[in-house]
Amino acid sequence: MRPAFRLVMMDGVSKDTVTCLEGLLARARRGEVIGIVYGELHRNRHYTVHACGEAHRNPTFARGVVGALDDHLAHQVWEAGP
Repeated sequence: MRPAFRLVMMDGVSKDTVTCLEGLLARARRGEVIGIVYGELHRNRHYTVHACGEAHRNPTFARGVVGALDDHLAHQVWEAGP
């Protein structure tokens, strides 16, 4: 039997998350990133979603980005298989 699904599967700091955010911040400081839409996963099995910058000012475009993200994640799930 497979173990039960856990939303967050780590006990310590997510080093890849920190690295990703540092890269995003560096690109934003250079003016390459003008807005983001994101979802945060919290240890207590809760999540937060938000949009800022151009993504907040242009929600139609932001929804398109979210749709592309959904497609990307669906492809990852499909590749992982059952």
